Amino acid sequence: MSIEDIGCCGAYCGTCPVIRAGACRGCKTGYRSGERDISRARCRIKICCIRKGYQSCADCTDYESCGTIQEFHHRNGYKYKKYREAIVFIIGNGYDRFLKITDGWKNQVGPY
Repeated sequence: MSIEDIGCCGAYCGTCPVIRAGACRGCKTGYRSGERDISRARCRIKICCIRKGYQSCADCTDYESCGTIQEFHHRNGYKYKKYREAIVFIIGNGYDRFLKITDGWKNQVGPY
């Protein structure tokens, strides 16, 4: 478990079998080292976080007023609500506490 396993949007990728199998690098791995080129990324959330040096949108002081992340978090679907809950939880409690609760999760979201 590491902060690298937390998606910029709040998804927790540490439980993903595709990442664990090495078939996906997640949304952050390789960008800071230059192994991957952020200019080739398509996700606006990821591009913003990586360019600003954030681990996730939880680090951004403009989170509540950011149209990009708010539009994403308010899409129809259970997972988007849970991703928002993750960001709000991290803002209030920090990354270490978030990673502790994810230890028992089976999916990219779970109970708090």
